[in-house]
Amino acid sequence: MKQVITSEKQPIKLWLDDIEEDTLTQAKNLANLPFIFKHVAVMPDAHFGYGMPIGGVIALEGMVIPNAVGVDIGCGMCAVKTSLSSISTEKLKLVLGCIRNTIPLGFKHHKKKQHSSLMPKVQSGQSEDFPVVSREYSNALTQLGTLGGGNHFIEIQKGNDGHIWLMIHSGSRNIGFQVAKYYNRLAIDLNRKWRSKIPHNWQLAFLPVDDVNGRIYLQEMQYCVDFAYANRKLMMERVKDALIAFVHPVSFEPIINIAHNYAAMETHFHKNVLVHRKGATSAKKGEIGIIPGSQGSPSYIVRGKGEPESFKSCSHGAGRKMGRKQAQRQLNLEKERKSLEDQGILHSVRTKRDLDEAPGAYKNIDEVIENQLDLVEVLVKLRPLAVIKG
Repeated sequence: MKQVITSEKQPIKLWLDDIEEDTLTQAKNLANLPFIFKHVAVMPDAHFGYGMPIGGVIALEGMVIPNAVGVDIGCGMCAVKTSLSSISTEKLKLVLGCIRNTIPLGFKHHKKKQHSSLMPKVQSGQSEDFPVVSREYSNALTQLGTLGGGNHFIEIQKGNDGHIWLMIHSGSRNIGFQVAKYYNRLAIDLNRKWRSKIPHNWQLAFLPVDDVNGRIYLQEMQYCVDFAYANRKLMMERVKDALIAFVHPVSFEPIINIAHNYAAMETHFHKNVLVHRKGATSAKKGEIGIIPGSQGSPSYIVRGKGEPESFKSCSHGAGRKMGRKQAQRQLNLEKERKSLEDQGILHSVRTKRDLDEAPGAYKNIDEVIENQLDLVEVLVKLRPLAVIKG
């Protein structure tokens, strides 16, 4: 931990030296909620988000805040270690081409619905408890196994353990967005009805967890977390198939999966509380996690230390240091491309429009890792070889 701010109702504990003013204001808003428990934890990759900073962790008593989970519910990482120790650039290009042919990127969906057996289950007769999921289920069948846009990616990497790794960052696609949007709007309407004293411009509308709306939100939220994992898992199978098509023999270790946008009931400081991790990863003692960098920097496989002060959490990545539009305006395209090419990375920075996901838009991942060595132990450092962005 780098610093503690004690000027608000509850302390703010930060794992970074420098925090943007807008991001700190959001952390202070959280610290002054009437149902906040213990303190606010701010991870080293923190930056401004809707209502709550991305890279923030809070525990609430009896309440859930949709905006403290985020719009891409269940967004997270998965990684697979392969038996390969190397792969040629020529083979990498062939594998990337195959991946692009089998995994829709950006806003694209499958033309045909994927099989329903790949979807998380909704218990028969309980559709009234999943109103948004039930409405979006058919569309979600075409979204299953698709990457999405923004900072989502597929990478092939070389670990300092001598092995080639596969990594995917993706979320719950439109079904998660629809659930988030529906319940945030519902929370806003109900908070107005209840004449909540929490300012509307804080963007922290809440639902009581013992109320029907809070209960159903948590059910639909968990479905989206499960859908996001099913989405990553299907993509990983297709990435593995692409590798097998051009490189053999090859075998794969079990998938590592971890989400970073969700809320879950957990016990902290001897109390059952609803922990919200928005752009933050669970790091319970012994738990294996993934902290990715940008497409031009390393990613890390880590083991959690179970630090109580962070609510047993760590960062979810490097974290942005520039907004998307700012990066497109300020970063130099040729400089960013040269940096990637000098490292021999098959990258996705083609035009100025792609600069929002260039390495220069992100914090230094090595500093982010250094700032949280009390939260995690580094197991493997992974260097990118080839990157596909949404």
